[in-house]
Amino acid sequence: MLSFKKGTLEDVQAAFDLIVELAIYERAPEKVSNTVAQMKIDGFGTNPIYEFYLAFFEGEPVGLALYYPRYSTWRGRCVYLEELIVTEKHRGLKIGKKLLDIVVREALAQNAVQISWQVLDWNEKGINFYKKFEANLDDEWINCSLNRQQMLEWKPETHETHKI
Repeated sequence: MLSFKKGTLEDVQAAFDLIVELAIYERAPEKVSNTVAQMKIDGFGTNPIYEFYLAFFEGEPVGLALYYPRYSTWRGRCVYLEELIVTEKHRGLKIGKKLLDIVVREALAQNAVQISWQVLDWNEKGINFYKKFEANLDDEWINCSLNRQQMLEWKPETHETHKI
């Protein structure tokens, strides 16, 4: 039996376990530096910054959709789908589609004009999954980031006319 529920504080460990499983699938388990404790603070502390839904198959957590609000200066209110995970052995049961349905419903309820996410360029199964729904796969934009070490080493502009 398949069921879905909005994630609670008690569900964070299950969500984290699915995230680690995805990191292994994406060949990067060493890049997971987040912790269950930090996720509890970030999702259920005084200033929650994400929400999630879990999918269960026969009581076992097998899927995750983790999302949060973002803002586009060109478009307005948006939702960013950070993770859409279905365990490998449970793929093909339409769990990913049902989780995506939930996120679409949540985005519409939040009056969002867009949902965005990323998929690795080598993840052919993921790409084909999103293409089935006529999602826009944009090859124009390049993802950029600064990690914590780079931010700590950041050298701010010191010119006098740029005081904040």
